[in-house]
Formats: sequence, structure tokens, C-alpha cells
Amino acid sequence: MTNKLELTLENDLYDKQYDAIFNDSRYSIIEASTKSGKTMGCLTWILNEATSQVGNFWWIAPVYSQTSIAFNRLLEALRYGAANVIESANESTHTIKLINGSRIEFKSGEKPDNLYGEDVHAAVIDEASRLREDSFHAVRSTLSATEGRLRIIGNVSGRTNWMYHLARLAESGRDNWHYARLTYHDAIKAGVLLQREVDDARATLPDYVFKELYEATPSEDGSNPFRTDSIEKCIAPMSDQSPSVWGWDLAKSVDYTVGIALDVNNRVCRFEKFQHSWDLTEELIISHHNGEPCLIDSTGVGDPLVERLQQRDWNIKGFKFTGTSKQQLIEGLVLAIQNQEISFPDGPIVSELMNFGYSPTRTGVRYEAMSGHDDCVIALALACYQSKDKPSQGLW
Repeated sequence: MTNKLELTLENDLYDKQYDAIFNDSRYSIIEASTKSGKTMGCLTWILNEATSQVGNFWWIAPVYSQTSIAFNRLLEALRYGAANVIESANESTHTIKLINGSRIEFKSGEKPDNLYGEDVHAAVIDEASRLREDSFHAVRSTLSATEGRLRIIGNVSGRTNWMYHLARLAESGRDNWHYARLTYHDAIKAGVLLQREVDDARATLPDYVFKELYEATPSEDGSNPFRTDSIEKCIAPMSDQSPSVWGWDLAKSVDYTVGIALDVNNRVCRFEKFQHSWDLTEELIISHHNGEPCLIDSTGVGDPLVERLQQRDWNIKGFKFTGTSKQQLIEGLVLAIQNQEISFPDGPIVSELMNFGYSPTRTGVRYEAMSGHDDCVIALALACYQSKDKPSQGLW
């Protein structure tokens, strides 16, 4: 393989990777393991398209931060590579103009209406299983006048998203479509991924996450770690018993402060949700407590508030979020829900649990709301964690 600062050339791709991307079909969809080379392979493909003809070429990702990753990788490769093909690069718009006049633009699919209008000569849709279907429709429309080619890549994420259904059509032999599946086995065989890295991921990630991210095997519930059927089994009326523990997620920006209390049987018995100043938030939290153990998100702007609360109630503790501590917190709630060790009323809590998921990162996974808020999920997870009364690296 080439140096990481050099552009991967076609003959540097391993055979299965090359066949998945550089085939003659107008459309190619690739369900792939993380770190299997799909991104660099498609960066090579879009550059090849842009240097062989003059026009507009797009790279689409679900959110702006993901476009930055691909833009920076291609720009770095071109700047340090042997081929001098760049005329200019605009880092604020994520646009690279080549010396032949072609433009490669890296765009977010967050607002599908912004993708209509232009004539595009070739495109890549990255992380497609996490992209809105409306964005795919918009990108497809831009390829009509040029009869441009399209590559769709991503990890699998359940069986209900548009990428999964389109992949099944391509796999069945749909005209002009090519289907490929790349797993960690292919990446290890090609030398682009180490076995010990896969072994570590298998040991540290939940089984359903590992299967989706490394084996390209979809779960029934997509990227939701709690599982729909497990959530539904935990729905029960609000308990009328006294609180045993509390969990509070403090408002950040446009979010809400949410407090959830569990009784001695881990049933939700109190639910508070509001948006107020820090001073009023402090008074409201204190007013709901009667000495019960309480865990509060003390990350960032919440730290000073938690310090003041601790001076008024010694049973209040802070929880600082890191990538590791949040994963441990959420996975504790996952186990509680899947084992039906907790119950909660239908409504905002259930809605947020149903809308919760994960996205892959360079070091594992990031748990987050797929859209909207996750205040209820975090508060419930903090209360659940506090109820188990065990130490955590996040505690302080």
C-alpha cells in the first residue's frame, strides 16, 4: 500500500475493493466494514472521474463534519502526492478545483433542498445508511442531464433504511447496478487492517455493533442499541413510589434540563423537563430532592452548577462525559433495558430511546440521538447508573 500522505492509485487497491468501485456499472452500492478501504477507494474513483472529463463532481456525507474528513484526506493526498493536478482549494467551502477545470465539492446532505439544481458528472454518497433518503433523491436528480455515475458506500445500519433496500435490489441483479460487500476478512487479507485491531474491537464493542461495523451484517433494529422490542417490554405506568435515585441531564444550548427518578424497583417515578437560567435550574433541582443519591452531567458548562449543588446536598455527584465513560453509561442502560430491569412510562422517554443510535468513529462508536434530543436518554442512564451504586471513571 502507499504512504498515507500519497493518493491511492488504482493499482494500489486490493482486487475486491477495486472491483467494488471501479466497475463498468453506472451505479455501484457497497456495504462495507469499517476500515476496509471504501473511503480512500472512492476518493481515488472520484478523482479519476474528475481528471478524465471536465465538470462538477460531488462527495455527499450526512453531516458537515464528515465532509471535512473526506475533503482533508483528498487534499492532503494531492498536496503531498506526485501528481500536480490542483489549481486551487477552498477550505471554507470544501471545494477542490483541478487544472483541467473540474470541481470536486464535498457537501452535506443535512438539507436535501440545497442539493438540487446543478448538473453533476459523478458523485459519491458516503455513510449512506445514515443519510436521509431525500438527499439520495436530490443527488440522483443532479446526475440525470449528464448521465453521471454514482457510488454509494457505508456501513450497514439495520434493515429499514433506504440503503439496505437499494442494496438488495442491486444484489438481485438490477440493470446498471453493481453490488459489493466488503468485510474485515477482506481487509485483513489485503493487509489494510490488522487482526489484533479486529480482536480488540470484538472484545470491547457490543456484539450487534461489531457485526454491523466489521462484518457488514445488519441487525433487525438498525443502529438502535436498546432494540425496539426490548424498549416496548419496559413500558409501564409512572410509579407512585418515592424516589430512590435521581439522574439529571443539564441543558446545553437548545436542549432541555431533564431529571428522572427511579424508585427502589428501578421504575421511573418522577420526570421533570424544563428550560431555565442556571440559577433557577439550581433551585428547581434542589426542590425535587430529599437526600436521595443523585448523578448529574457535569461536563463543560454544567461543572460550576454541580459544584454549587454539591455544597447544598452532599448526595449529589457529577458525571463527566468522555468517549469511554459515555459508552459505559449507555451500555449499562442497554443491559438494564434488554434484561427488563427498569421500567418507564410511554411518551418523551420512549420516543428518545427509539430514536437513539450510534455512529462509527476512528476509535469505536459514538452513541447519540439520530435526530432531535437525547436529554431523556442521558438522564435515565444516569439514574440507572446511580441505582447500581458502583464507582465509575466518570464520577468525581
